[in-house]
Formats: sequence, C-alpha cells, structure tokens
Amino acid sequence: MPSLLRRSLAEALGTFGLIFIGVGSVAAKYFPDANYGILGIATAHALVLSVMITATMAISGGHLNPAVTIGLLVARRTTWQTAVGYIVAQLCGAVLGAMAVKATFPLGVTRPIALGTPSIAGNIQLTQAIALEAILTFFLVSAVFGTCVNSEAPKVGGFGVGLVLLFDILVGGPLTGAAMNPARAFGPALVAGQWVAHGVYWIGPLLGGVAAALLWEHVLLPKRQRTG
Repeated sequence: MPSLLRRSLAEALGTFGLIFIGVGSVAAKYFPDANYGILGIATAHALVLSVMITATMAISGGHLNPAVTIGLLVARRTTWQTAVGYIVAQLCGAVLGAMAVKATFPLGVTRPIALGTPSIAGNIQLTQAIALEAILTFFLVSAVFGTCVNSEAPKVGGFGVGLVLLFDILVGGPLTGAAMNPARAFGPALVAGQWVAHGVYWIGPLLGGVAAALLWEHVLLPKRQRTG
C-alpha cells in the first residue's frame, strides 16, 4: 500500500474515533442515566483524542485535525501533498463518524442537537466566536509542537495534546462548542445539514493553529530543531 494512502487511512480512522466518541458523548448526555454534563463531554473528547493520536502517531503523526496539519505545513514540517491527503482523509473520517452516530442513536436524540454540530451561544458575536476558537486552537497546536514536535519534550504519546480538549471545552464549550478542529464541525454539519456560522470553525482554528505554529517554529523551539 502506498505510504500516503496508508498514512491518510490512519488519519481517517483517528478522526472517525474522535467524532464518533465526541458526538456520541453529546448525544448520550440526553439519556436519563447520563448526568455527566459538560465535564463528561470534555473528558470524552480529551481521552479519545489522546488515545487516537497515540495510536496513529507512528503511522501518520496523529494530526487528526486540519488546523494541526496546516500549522505543520506552515512550519514546513510536512508537504503540500501530505497536507491535502491528510485533510481530505480527516474530513472523510469525520463524516463517517457522524454517520455512525446517526445510525446508532435514536433520531429523537440526534435531531434536536443537530448531531452535535458546534453552535454559537446567542449572546456571543461572530468575531468573538472566531477569536475564542482561535485562542483555544492556539493552545491545542502549541501542545502539538511542545510535546510532539519538540524532540526534547517528555514522551507522553498523544496525551499532552488530547488533554488540552479537557480545559478548552470546559471554557469554550458553552460559548462556541469549542470545536478547535474544522473536521469536528464539518462531519456533523454535513450529515445533519446544519451550516449556521460554519465558517467560524474554519477561520478561528486555522488562525490559531498557524499563529501557534509560527511562534513555536521560529521562537520557542530550540534553535537546532528549527527548519528555517
């Protein structure tokens, strides 16, 4: 199997896991015995991303997020060919994950929540939502560079990255849904047909991801590890 295809399949699988468990945790919260609230949703997202990054890291690098892939591309840590293949795979995995939730959860649960598609609180302005998603993603991509790209960092697998979702969702979840990942928004949006303010979940994460990548690549990483 060609290398890019194999790596892209790993990205699709990892993103599928993130979306299925992430969206599933949002949907399951509406069952009577599920009283875990936003803390449970944040924990589910954090743990599944940690595990799926760790599982795919040796194959594809465990990006599982277009914002991470674009950040690494801007930092010249990956190629355009790889970036395009990964992003297509991530979006496909996200759609399949959302479809799997739709197929396995009752319609009466998934329809009211638009399959867990992130949404903006009524008192949050569009520019505020973009800024919040950018800042939250900045933390996420900083964790990628600080714990995965930096060869001197402690080896903690994907947990240094995935656990960012725990505190990011606790802060941003009630305001924007704290997607921090265009694929996390795209998959459910496509399957549910819910596109309200969808651009927020591309513009914000990509801005935050690129800002973090440039800061780490050109300022914070040890000089001998920089590509430029």
